[in-house]
Amino acid sequence: MGTDEGSVPQAGLGEFLSARRSRLLPEDIGLLTSGRRRVPGLRREEVALLAGVSTDYYMRLEQGRERHPSPQVVEALARALHLDEEATEHLRRLAHTGGRRSRRVRRTRRVDPHLCRLLERWSEAAAFVLDGALDVLARNRLAKALHSDFSFDDNLARMVFLDPVAHRFYRNWERTASATVAELHRAAGLDSDDPRLNEIVGELSLKSTDFRSLWARHDVRGKTGAAKPLHHSSVGDLDLRYDSFTVNGAPGQQLIVYHAEPGTSSEESLALLGSLHADSAGIVNRPERDRSD
Repeated sequence: MGTDEGSVPQAGLGEFLSARRSRLLPEDIGLLTSGRRRVPGLRREEVALLAGVSTDYYMRLEQGRERHPSPQVVEALARALHLDEEATEHLRRLAHTGGRRSRRVRRTRRVDPHLCRLLERWSEAAAFVLDGALDVLARNRLAKALHSDFSFDDNLARMVFLDPVAHRFYRNWERTASATVAELHRAAGLDSDDPRLNEIVGELSLKSTDFRSLWARHDVRGKTGAAKPLHHSSVGDLDLRYDSFTVNGAPGQQLIVYHAEPGTSSEESLALLGSLHADSAGIVNRPERDRSD
């Protein structure tokens, strides 16, 4: 993928439609086929038929010659491509059907000191704060201990794709990698001009073939909560759960909390990990490189 470091491969409306079309099989929509098909997924004319638009119009959308379909067409395309709600909302943003773009919000890398103090009081949970580019803005002692196997830990996406430890640390690395790219795509849809996001995506596109492949799929998904099977060199396997919370008052920031079920071996291992790293520094807060528009 030809891109300069610091520039993000632009994910426009046409690219999104083409990528999602190629992943939808005829049998997924109950379409009977015979013989070998020359293209993966659905043909353009099949999507056009499902969406109730002409093949020529749909071709113009994919080719970028038509960039602002009506809200009705966008909803029809979402149904035709079997998009979930997050992917549909991403499609709406790409098509600019929500009216005029809102003025960009000033974003900051500084985490509120009150939130930092709250994080540090959670001795039984690993908690950290991310921004839209998945930079780790702050973490408590247990989160620092949890990430101690990594050679660098400034950005979650860089950890997943550029640090060799990731394939051992994340016991389901493929799922984690897919979710990480889907989160970056979601952030790009919300603010495609974010310079730090562009820098991260550009770097990963250059350095990781896995990232390039996943980026081309155009999956869109935000963090919510799920099981997180991990492995740490000091304590072995950990079966944790993570939950994500929006940080009100700090646009783009989210609080991630990893915790173990009470009474489990993972709870004991997580506590042991914390004790092994009890002398490590507390809250890491990165207010430098404040990003504003």
